[in-house]
Amino acid sequence: MRTEEEMFDYVEDDAEKNGYYLCPDEDLLYDLIQGLVENEGRYGYPSCPCRQSSGKKVYDSDIICPCEYRDADVEEYGMCYCGLFVSEEIKDDTDKLEPIPERRPPEIVEAGIDADKSELESTTSEDIPVWRCKVCGYLAARELPPPICPICKAKAERFEKFEFG
Repeated sequence: MRTEEEMFDYVEDDAEKNGYYLCPDEDLLYDLIQGLVENEGRYGYPSCPCRQSSGKKVYDSDIICPCEYRDADVEEYGMCYCGLFVSEEIKDDTDKLEPIPERRPPEIVEAGIDADKSELESTTSEDIPVWRCKVCGYLAARELPPPICPICKAKAERFEKFEFG
């Protein structure tokens, strides 16, 4: 498990690599970093501290920070759902930090909450579909295709089920 300093370095490095900034509100930034560390300790992965996690990685893979919705949120609203990653405009004007709509489909949340432990224990990696981006070839093993390709930014409809063989 990472320390708060290590988590900060992780998200700061990711922000820089992707052209984002970290939350300009220092108190909120500290709370978000602390939440990521707590969730990593609790679940084994740093799920978004502003969303409900099921504690089952197969259902939470879309909200492991940085979440799959970040790029679309920052592009449209200038910040991600929790406000950890922001655009330059938000960085320069903290008054623009405000709640944004949730992109995460409710059926993903409900599936994770409704799944019982025996169902998950019987799930193998072969049961989880693999999605291939038809634009760049990116592969993602998860229940549903990513809403946006993290490599080329293609939308979910540009993904197809990938068959090994």
